[in-house]
Amino acid sequence: MSGQQRHREPVDVHLILRRDGIEGPEVLLSRRAGNVYASGLWHLVSGHLDGPHEDVVDALIREAAEEAGVSIEPADVRFAVAVHHRSPAGGSRTGMFFEVRTWQGTPGVREPAVCDAMGWFPLDGLPEPMVAYCRAGLDTYRSGQMMAVHFQEPEDPIAYAPALDRCRFVPAVGTVGPDTRVREFTERAVGRITGWTDVSWAREGSRVWRAHGAEGGVWFVKVHQNGRFHQREVAAYRGWVPELGAAAPRLVAADESLSAIVITAVPGRSLHGAVHPPVEQRRIFQRIGELAADIHRSVPSRPSTGGITALGKLERHLAGARPHLGPGDEDFVRAIAEEAAGFSGLESGPTHGDFQLRNLRWDEVTGSLYVIDFERSEVGPAVRDFVRLSDAWSGRPDLFKAVMDGYGRPFTRAEEQHLVVLAVLDAVSGIAYGPAHGDLELLERGRRTLARPRVTGRP
Repeated sequence: MSGQQRHREPVDVHLILRRDGIEGPEVLLSRRAGNVYASGLWHLVSGHLDGPHEDVVDALIREAAEEAGVSIEPADVRFAVAVHHRSPAGGSRTGMFFEVRTWQGTPGVREPAVCDAMGWFPLDGLPEPMVAYCRAGLDTYRSGQMMAVHFQEPEDPIAYAPALDRCRFVPAVGTVGPDTRVREFTERAVGRITGWTDVSWAREGSRVWRAHGAEGGVWFVKVHQNGRFHQREVAAYRGWVPELGAAAPRLVAADESLSAIVITAVPGRSLHGAVHPPVEQRRIFQRIGELAADIHRSVPSRPSTGGITALGKLERHLAGARPHLGPGDEDFVRAIAEEAAGFSGLESGPTHGDFQLRNLRWDEVTGSLYVIDFERSEVGPAVRDFVRLSDAWSGRPDLFKAVMDGYGRPFTRAEEQHLVVLAVLDAVSGIAYGPAHGDLELLERGRRTLARPRVTGRP
């Protein structure tokens, strides 16, 4: 230890009182007034610890009651962010920001001598002018990070100024963003990024981040596993995807040397694992059918160019899947393949290629459906997009009917035959790929898909 005096600084607490608004999450802010620091600026309900007897949770609850008139239970307090702050005057402090979503009472001004207004503001639409220190905490919170350093310079204003944003995130374990080249590529496209959140799928090779801009914008950055996936996704975004309108992201930038893209964000939550009442499910699945029709009609279809191309990969996939197949599975697969060899081709057009619930996002507020992830997009028969989706309607004829109602027409006899063959081939591929890459969900889905035509009899 050096011989210098130990560093000491105050600790303060900040309340992120959060509710769900019409356009997304909202937070409660108060406007400082009177003979106080940062008078006229918006700030969170906040304050200092009241002596050595008070811990940070007790202090937060006390300040919430004193400033806003709300009552909070300790069990409803969640730690959100820590900010090490230095003001333009040179004083430093550590701020502890806590999220609260459940409380009693109606928030309102309780200390009019130091606060002249209080209101709810969208988390993605914070007001101005705002205390830069408070803005740093909320920007850190919005980015999904848990800590930041916010050391201002002597000439900096107290109010937040985008050109003088001193917030520097300190990533927690497991939240580091992409490498320097991808960061630079992203910032050349959209400006300075102040936070990265890893939103990759929990599977080998998935590399996707949510990028938070200094001005409040949000984008997604994706690094493809290989050049083929990159070329497919870029071609889709530059080709037929714009015909989907607001139902899909937009390509902002692409770098072939990095196999990376920057795309706009779309609302909603993934339908993968989501639970909805039956009536809502049918509504969603009808919209899924409508979206599939929009994809397949985005450009005119082409005449058939041959049979089922996936048959050429069967032996390779069987070799990987064989240890995980059940008795009689391989014979069944080969019989299906032999029959399919004589099928005539179907008209071809744009297909998503991975049209399943995990790549579909549903906005419950607006009732809008969005589709993402076009790296497996290619020209093919329209029925290709129902292969993986069929697992979602298995055992639910009402959901299948809803999809067909939305699609606007039933499958033809030839499409029904192709769907069974393509589903069997995709199942074998999944059974081979899943165990080799630690994706057990893909393995089980493949087993379910393979079992269905064996039990029900293939069309």
